[in-house]
Amino acid sequence: MIGWSVAVQCASVLLHMAPSGERGTWKALGEVSSIGVTLVVTTVIGLVAGYYADRWLGTKPWLLLLGLGFGIAAGFVNLFRISQACGTGAR
Repeated sequence: MIGWSVAVQCASVLLHMAPSGERGTWKALGEVSSIGVTLVVTTVIGLVAGYYADRWLGTKPWLLLLGLGFGIAAGFVNLFRISQACGTGAR
């Protein structure tokens, strides 16, 4: 009796899983939600790098602004890469 119950539970898992050729809804949602996280993280990394470079070299606002600009640019480059990867995967 116990072995039969386990076999039925395992078979029902296969029914609820996405087929191997299709992306699951949660996976697609995870890929899309990584866009916002990537934008924030790259901007903060550029900002912090510019801040510490300014403190080290004594060029108060300029390297901070340059680092912020590079961080934002890197975030948008990653935004386009992720959006293209999501777009080609859906077709």
